[in-house]
Amino acid sequence: MGYARIAGTGSYLPPKILTNHDIAAMGVDTTHDWVVARTGIESRRVAVGETTSDLALHAARKAMDAAGVTAADIDLIVLATTSPDMLLPSTAALLQAKLGVRPGAAAFDVQAVCTGFMYAITVAEALVSRGQFKCALVIGAETLTRYLDWKDRNSCVLFGAGAAILKPADKPGILSSHLHADGNLSGILRLTGGFAGGEVTGNPYVELDGQAVFKVAVRVLEEVAREALEHNGYTAEQLDWLVPHQANLRIISAAAERLGLPMERVVTTVQRHGNTSAASAILALDEAVRDGRIRSGQLVMLQGVGGGMTWGSVLVRWG
Repeated sequence: MGYARIAGTGSYLPPKILTNHDIAAMGVDTTHDWVVARTGIESRRVAVGETTSDLALHAARKAMDAAGVTAADIDLIVLATTSPDMLLPSTAALLQAKLGVRPGAAAFDVQAVCTGFMYAITVAEALVSRGQFKCALVIGAETLTRYLDWKDRNSCVLFGAGAAILKPADKPGILSSHLHADGNLSGILRLTGGFAGGEVTGNPYVELDGQAVFKVAVRVLEEVAREALEHNGYTAEQLDWLVPHQANLRIISAAAERLGLPMERVVTTVQRHGNTSAASAILALDEAVRDGRIRSGQLVMLQGVGGGMTWGSVLVRWG
């Protein structure tokens, strides 16, 4: 049994920016100050004419460039999404074709909503570290526009993509992963409807109990962070960077406070990106890597929490 490391990251956000002022002007019952006070979000990106696989393609190419690999090197694609291009084939398979990854490589989707990237990278790490694959492309990508009620001020915030390349290593890069779910909490964040035969069935929009989600998210983010640290013999004081799911700045701040971490050691992009679901943690990670905050040898924790409810953490020794 070997190890796996993150060899490169990449991200992509659609060019269209939608501010809180823009949303208020659309007739949503909200104001810029109301949104900022409750979520910390000032603006978000919107995908116009781009599919989930389109966003994933841009992010994947940047991660491949950062890792120094080509499509010929990739033998595994694991893509986390709640908003696939279509029911089948998988968005990972569509991305495989767009990238020109060789026929016969493995490609599949993972669905764990906002914890999706934690689940995806855990699966890819297990397969790479056992020697079954040599170069894995792990993606978190969402285009949730069509599932949002633009009159609901609590939920209209999501779009983007991030990617990482995993390669074998002779020492631990990904130290451990910790994944959880509780289906008993499915009612506080769900999308019960869908589409069939070109027609909407049920409620096609995200339903969110904000207060309930807040309480669960703060609790489980602290718990899963401590679980990862204790498993590896570290304390919160030894953590260089926390890269949490970018759902809400109040959730992030509360969880960091419970861990005793100053916000100076927490990577946040939610103010500018909004909640990008499965893409959010990898988007934030890529930004912090590219601007030089995250450096070789540092201890970095990725986190996710989302509908299901699902939650998880991945502890990484960077470099």
